[in-house]
Amino acid sequence: MYKIGTFNKISPVGLGKLTDAFTLIENPDEANGIILRSYDMHEMDFSDELLAIGRAGAGTNNIPVDKCAEQGIVVFNSPGANANAVKELCLCGLILAARNVPAGLAFAKSLVGSEGIGKQVEKGKGQFAGTEIAGKTLGVIGLGAIGRMVANAAVGLGMDVIGYDAFLTDAARADLDASIKVVEDLAEMYPQCDYISIHVPANDATKGMMNAAAYAQMKDGVTFLNFSRDKLINDDDLLAALESGKVGKYVTDFADDAILNADRADIIVLPHLGASSAEAEDNCAVMAVTQVMEYLENGNIKNSVNMPNVSLAPAAGARASVICKADAAAAVIAKLAEAGVTDVASATRGDYAAIVANLGDKTCDLAVDGVIKARVIA
Repeated sequence: MYKIGTFNKISPVGLGKLTDAFTLIENPDEANGIILRSYDMHEMDFSDELLAIGRAGAGTNNIPVDKCAEQGIVVFNSPGANANAVKELCLCGLILAARNVPAGLAFAKSLVGSEGIGKQVEKGKGQFAGTEIAGKTLGVIGLGAIGRMVANAAVGLGMDVIGYDAFLTDAARADLDASIKVVEDLAEMYPQCDYISIHVPANDATKGMMNAAAYAQMKDGVTFLNFSRDKLINDDDLLAALESGKVGKYVTDFADDAILNADRADIIVLPHLGASSAEAEDNCAVMAVTQVMEYLENGNIKNSVNMPNVSLAPAAGARASVICKADAAAAVIAKLAEAGVTDVASATRGDYAAIVANLGDKTCDLAVDGVIKARVIA
């Protein structure tokens, strides 16, 4: 029986996918697998019993991914499961900014209890006149699952769309509307866009990429949307760009201290609602739970952020699952071969390798130098 612990409120639809081979426990310290959303695990110590962590969402900045890799703990995320929810909220943010909806709402609410509301509305509404998005140009930075959906939806709303992705695959390109122009340099995109939306992961390479140099290349008064991560933004540079008018409005789903405390009318802050839809929470939980179960029961890995994807069809008998250093993989496979085991799948990613093998009725000593975790699944 595999023990599953949880942090945060996990969708019952997802947890309902657990089979009779799994049991939910209250103490995650005893778990073989953990399912979570945004709970911060960076200060946690992990037991030797922990084999997998499933993030019911795409971002894993709340999980010490490298530390987990060193301990042979496979970390999964749920790419694409919340893409539609984020896409819809991003489009909502786009229209909120274009039509000055937040300011209009605040004005209307300020009239509560006063006399002649109808006349006051007609007199004051002109100050909130906005623009339509049809015929305007949207730049989309990052054409992953969410970025592609935003780009395609914007085309459907009558916008001209320019896309950029440093790692665009042929499959991703084929998923884009034919009218979308894909550029190879952000410097080509920036000056053409009335709106720019960013959809890239937060890592060392992208941290603070939206800075003074980027804003300087943009069209005056551009609306910038961030439904990705706050760490992509240099707050001081953004506030300076807003003050100068280079950036006309900033719409974000991340209420960090500097941005929210600026208390500016040209900043629209949402409380991280991107994946907060019933459908997205269900989808993410189902994907996370399914992936963790598949790894624990069969050793197969899909959508891991710190280990390679590897898969082998089940066969009768026992099965071996090994997480090791990449340079130890050959020795592990040789050990298996010596034991007569040839039904093996392996893959490497950076410094690490994952191996799964159908042992049948054979046994094999997997105590090879460089092996981090090895188990036999009966």
